[in-house]
Amino acid sequence: MDARIDYFGNALAGKVMKHLNSTGAAVQAVLPVATQELVKIRASQINGCGFCTDMHTKDATAAGEDQQRLNLVAVWREATVFTDAERAALELTEQGTRIADNADGVSDEAWANAAKHYDEDQLAALISLIAVINAYNRINVINRQPAGAYKPGMFG
Repeated sequence: MDARIDYFGNALAGKVMKHLNSTGAAVQAVLPVATQELVKIRASQINGCGFCTDMHTKDATAAGEDQQRLNLVAVWREATVFTDAERAALELTEQGTRIADNADGVSDEAWANAAKHYDEDQLAALISLIAVINAYNRINVINRQPAGAYKPGMFG
């Protein structure tokens, strides 16, 4: 499988990625690394983005994440390995990614649950992170960016 265009080598795409990357960097100090990676993995799974699923599972592993937890991200509701805060972030991620599945978008219950575990800056970071990973997912899915070749640290 080949990408439709060399998105990572395209000058215009590079400008777009620079802005998306700076948005992603703004939330890094606000949320735990594990939570960030779990959010990115779950949204990427939902969106069918193989490239991002590969990237973020490898980044999470490189950051010391447990393989069992990574294996259970897709079934987090039935898994006992996530904290209540992580579960709230995963629920917010799912609802924020699947906004077309619910006429109200993100439920008040999911929001209230997240607000029990995260302060306002962390909630802003979660909203931003969910939006940014969804943008990356769409770029990669549209471009049919193949998964498997990513190495942690490959992009900086």
